[in-house]
Amino acid sequence: MNNIETKLGKLQFQNPITVASGTFGYEYSDYVDFNKLGAIVTKTITKHPKIGNKPPRLFETSGGLLNSIGLQNPGLENFIKDELPKYRGFSTNLIISFSGSSISEFKEILLRLEDEEGIDGYEINVSCPNVENEGLAFGVDAKIVNKLTGELSKLTTRELTIKLSPNVTDIKEIAKAAEDGGADSLSLINTLLGMAIDWKTGKIYFKRGLAGYSGPVIKPVALNLVYQVAKTVNIPIMAMGGISNWMDALEFIYAGASVVAIGTQNFVNPKITIETINNLQNFLEEKKLTIKNLIGKANMEEK
Repeated sequence: MNNIETKLGKLQFQNPITVASGTFGYEYSDYVDFNKLGAIVTKTITKHPKIGNKPPRLFETSGGLLNSIGLQNPGLENFIKDELPKYRGFSTNLIISFSGSSISEFKEILLRLEDEEGIDGYEINVSCPNVENEGLAFGVDAKIVNKLTGELSKLTTRELTIKLSPNVTDIKEIAKAAEDGGADSLSLINTLLGMAIDWKTGKIYFKRGLAGYSGPVIKPVALNLVYQVAKTVNIPIMAMGGISNWMDALEFIYAGASVVAIGTQNFVNPKITIETINNLQNFLEEKKLTIKNLIGKANMEEK
């Protein structure tokens, strides 16, 4: 293993940098050599096509971004037919993110994807705050997460990652439930719940009221939750939440993450993933360190 390689459950990563679901589509191949990434995580797909929420969908704040996209996607069959073939030509890991409205629908989607080649793993989105009757209903209940994970883990030998919501009373309980159900790894955190109000009119900005909050402002929250979960489970973590540069990525690795996903910052700088990989590599070489030896090494500063 060289100094920047890492593992996420069953998967070997050439480096720890990937992308957060929904922030990095195939169009980024115009700016980024996908083969240089640790993995590609697709936008969350659902069984049937979704047109998403009514606009407005985005609201920029001083420290981040509110979004109410609503899992807009072409649907499972259209994804398999039109989009999956585009990703098969890349050598990096391909992780398909998907969500369902029932345990049986989650299973149906997974089994359909099992028929397709070129997929290395699944990110099970049980935590999206922007849709009704999907994801979030599963992600807030430890028993349901345990049952769902148990059902899915029996159906695949590919990497099974459960994406956790921060919008719960105790994320450690949900994480342990996923681990006990047979998850190979965990993905956290999804967006925080937020909203925007027009100060001129008093009207709530988004049609659904709430939205998902991401960007640099949520980094301290994400860092804490990753640290807490890493101390609770024995399976690896793919971390995300406010990562803007290689130093942020390194902090999450210290907190216990084996892999780090960059999200909102892709909209600011389409080349941020490659820059992060290069800068992280330079740091490791300069300090004669390896990713493997830094995972979970955060400690309290002595007074």
